[in-house]
Amino acid sequence: MATWANLGLQDSSSPLMEQLNFFHDHTLLILTMITILVSYIMGMLMFNKFTNRYLLHGQTIEIIWTVLPAIILMFIAFPSLRLLYLMDEINTPSITLKSVGHQWYWSYEYSDFLNLEFDSYMVPTNELETNGFRLLDVDNRVVLPMNNQIRILVTATDVLHSWTIPSLGVKVDATPGRLNQLNFLINRPGLFFGQCSEICGANHSFMPIVIE
Repeated sequence: MATWANLGLQDSSSPLMEQLNFFHDHTLLILTMITILVSYIMGMLMFNKFTNRYLLHGQTIEIIWTVLPAIILMFIAFPSLRLLYLMDEINTPSITLKSVGHQWYWSYEYSDFLNLEFDSYMVPTNELETNGFRLLDVDNRVVLPMNNQIRILVTATDVLHSWTIPSLGVKVDATPGRLNQLNFLINRPGLFFGQCSEICGANHSFMPIVIE
């Protein structure tokens, strides 16, 4: 979960989030290098006093500053596309969880078992235990196995919601009349917190998600 003064991404709890972390760092490094180079050139332009009376055109430099950004974009695009395809891949899931968004709570069904379904509401602050997390804890947590491929089917009954667990790299829209599917694997034990990430009305902030 996010903690105080945590400016970066949350620690990954799935191979997918680990790859997303690496991609974030990779892209940030490229952006930092571009920013430093452009700032340096702009600084030089403003402060140097040299002029070249005979410089009318520069074919070579124009080719360089057209081709170089294209190559840099390829260094960002290829890892990004690889990740997009990895996130859509469904690898023979061991268990299927169905999540249905309501105003303003989630209900869950374990599709592999008969009649195993429950609603998950946020625990109000006045009923919270001393070690509970305010606005993040729920009365019924989702219990899922570790090191197993898990498929989640997400839909909604009323308005748009979004089922999100940042530390697993999972975010999928819950759309009325549509079933969205996602695959993930949890590679360490723990409590993983998330919240609805689509503004869905008055109590949008009060429908958290907890995976145990």
